[in-house]
Amino acid sequence: MNDLPVIRLRPKSKPQAIRHGFPWVFADEAVLDRRTKALPAGGFAVLEDAERRPLGLVTVNPVSKIIGRVMDLDPDAQIDGAWLRAKLTRALEMRTRLYDEPFYRLVHAEADGLPGLIVDRFGDAVVMQPNAAWSDNMAQDIADALVEVVGVKTVIANGQGRARGLEGLAERMDVLRGDAPDAPVQVSMNGAIYLADMMGGQKTGLFYDQRPNHAFAQRLSKGATVLDVFSHVGGFGLAALAAGATHATAVDGSAPALKLAVGGAEAMGATGRFETMQSDAFKALETLAEQGRQFDVVICDPPAFAPSKSALDAGLRAYERVAKLAAPLVSPGGYLGLCSCSHAADLTAFRNSSARGIGRGGRRGVLIHSGQAGPDHPTLPQLAETGYLKSLFFRLD
Repeated sequence: MNDLPVIRLRPKSKPQAIRHGFPWVFADEAVLDRRTKALPAGGFAVLEDAERRPLGLVTVNPVSKIIGRVMDLDPDAQIDGAWLRAKLTRALEMRTRLYDEPFYRLVHAEADGLPGLIVDRFGDAVVMQPNAAWSDNMAQDIADALVEVVGVKTVIANGQGRARGLEGLAERMDVLRGDAPDAPVQVSMNGAIYLADMMGGQKTGLFYDQRPNHAFAQRLSKGATVLDVFSHVGGFGLAALAAGATHATAVDGSAPALKLAVGGAEAMGATGRFETMQSDAFKALETLAEQGRQFDVVICDPPAFAPSKSALDAGLRAYERVAKLAAPLVSPGGYLGLCSCSHAADLTAFRNSSARGIGRGGRRGVLIHSGQAGPDHPTLPQLAETGYLKSLFFRLD
């Protein structure tokens, strides 16, 4: 029996939500005993309902609005190397069924039973984002488990981003196992080649979540001219070239990201069909309109404009503006793809903002496809945040 501190739900809270799979306890829902209050961030406690019935084992962070994250429904669970290996084995089994090559998201946080932990695999290397205090504290144990279960040689901890700030965690960038890569790694997806900078790129260096949406866009792009806005390392543009696009233009504000995009085009032998524009995306859309340019396919994949509920209204206005500026750049009968990675903006709200923007841009269209992240980014039905990615494809008159 675990001799752990206790965190108890308040009488008006809903313990059935936890029993049915919701993985978080918010600070205003719980009462901490004296021992729990003394826990360091990332410590463990038993979660009880208001009648003192155990609900499971949680990790506690007193400085976070999410004061408890469910680690295990067994209150007697031991969060150790064996526990980590079991979780990783289960995550790996699904990915190896889904993908022939070892390039995918291996751990998608709560949806894989490892709250606040992201792990992306790049062959024999992985980049982990320990975005919760417990995973930051146990980074070395996680690295050991990754080496043992997955067989990777290099484990990088990329501790940067908004999520860590909300947990009260400082930024970090550490090579926990193996050697730091001396060059970006080539990743093949949907026939395109991307260069992932595991040490200096955004997040883990590459976004695997758009893989199925890239594949859908490829079906529209054969023999087409394509504009990829907010392209990062070439995302939709390189996928379009792999599918036979006659030309792709990639727009991004980051010179290092565009350099990697050019490197991917070079590796594909497609530099003659590829151009880049380093620019603020909104300004680039306005400039292209002033030049009278149009494309058969236009795709906009911006960063999260609505990362929280408080930013939702402003974020939806930004998505509407993207659609308004992008729609006139689509040739008659062409296609417009719009994406959102904002978990605070659900599909309906994003679709409505996009449709308004298309109308304000002087165009009409029909929605032909809605997409989401690939299956290596599983969605926990009880937690909307795990199903953050949405893509909409319209055909415009």
